[in-house]
Amino acid sequence: MARFALRGSSGAITDMGLHRVFNGEAWQTQTFIAKADSYEQDLAAVVSSGMAQLGVTRAEVEGKTILLKPNLVETSSVKSACINTHPRVMYAAVVAFQRLGAARVLIGEGAGHRRDSMILLEQSGLVDVLKETGAAFVDLNYAEVTAVPNAGRISRLKRFMLPRVVREADWVVSMAKLKTHHWAGVTLAMKNLYGVVPGAYYGWPKNVLHHVGLQQSIYDVAATVNAHFAIVDGIIGMEGDGPILGEAKPAGVLVMGRNLPAVDATCSRVMGIDPVWIPYLAASPYFLGPIHEDEIEQRGERIDAVKTEFRLLEHIHVHRYLMGRRRTKTAAGGKETYGMFTY
Repeated sequence: MARFALRGSSGAITDMGLHRVFNGEAWQTQTFIAKADSYEQDLAAVVSSGMAQLGVTRAEVEGKTILLKPNLVETSSVKSACINTHPRVMYAAVVAFQRLGAARVLIGEGAGHRRDSMILLEQSGLVDVLKETGAAFVDLNYAEVTAVPNAGRISRLKRFMLPRVVREADWVVSMAKLKTHHWAGVTLAMKNLYGVVPGAYYGWPKNVLHHVGLQQSIYDVAATVNAHFAIVDGIIGMEGDGPILGEAKPAGVLVMGRNLPAVDATCSRVMGIDPVWIPYLAASPYFLGPIHEDEIEQRGERIDAVKTEFRLLEHIHVHRYLMGRRRTKTAAGGKETYGMFTY
């Protein structure tokens, strides 16, 4: 099912749910930015408004099963409010989909840092969301799985063992947190899908994926899961040594969209980071979706109106890589290269 429209008359082919453009035609999709300064405001109304702006209709949702995938990492830290997707954002998303007639809303996570999801649920406040809304929780680390071919095919992994509930959901929604990441650069809607891959098969913190290449596996997991929608909690994000040890960074936004690379590119720009510096995002226009500003129709707030510079640590791996990218670009006369990605 197409997640976004192509500009121009040339079509695209569909391969395992992915879309590639031929004859130089460009992607076209939309993202939505909402200002949200507090977790105490009516976030369900904000999410519903964003979904409406992005053309999400009752006909698409009514009677469907919706799987919301939060970023639930660590709750014992005093920084948990800027580590995890906030429970009030999760509540807002559940209610927004219920108002559109969803038959069933699930919250699913396969946490990579802690093995006991029940402790995470209680300490994060998600238990209260389940009680308030009637949504059910699925521990994706231990759920029944099915083998799925690797649709990205950049890493050496031939297939992924994915929870059956993920494959059977009508909508998979990545509910990410706006954070920097000490290896990936940023952790947003695409990286958040690491939590779909079960620790029972891939270890903690999903070590198999790290061993085959972090950037490559982020791309491959996102391509294979092919999520339908993303909502990124940037009311309070994290800068510096993310995704756990960084510092709280209020950005006051929720970012939404149907296409994950476009959402992540928009979030990166809100953070003051050029998405072409992030290898898995730089590779996304080949098959997954747009990252360039002229290919993303911005709805809601303008990026310039909400832009908040997020700090990257100079010693972290991605910073060294990005510095190398900048030097390579200069030496090549301004031509971009994409490091480990070869086409």
